[in-house]
Amino acid sequence: MYFRLFYSETIKMTKIDNILLGEVSRQAQSSPRLRMNHNFHDSMQSPSQRLLNALEPGTVLPIHRHALTDETYIVLRGKLWVRFYDDDKRVGKEALLDPVNGSYGVNIPAGQ
Repeated sequence: MYFRLFYSETIKMTKIDNILLGEVSRQAQSSPRLRMNHNFHDSMQSPSQRLLNALEPGTVLPIHRHALTDETYIVLRGKLWVRFYDDDKRVGKEALLDPVNGSYGVNIPAGQ
């Protein structure tokens, strides 16, 4: 089954494919932090921030918490360790995200 949608205005679309993933990965590899993001939202005032992050081996995301919003990670290629910490910065739960093994992502509730 397929649907055809007709619009009278121009539609902006960004295709997430190997070309985009490769470009963002190349930018991440040349970044001192070994990571780079490609924003889909138009401004920092947008009610939701949608972005693609390229995280290269050796990068470290600092321990952080989003008080008011959930955060979702979906791995398209590669692997990502996700660790949850308690208030004393001790590791609680952890998960290896690896799409090859069927572990694609994790949603982290606000305040976690």
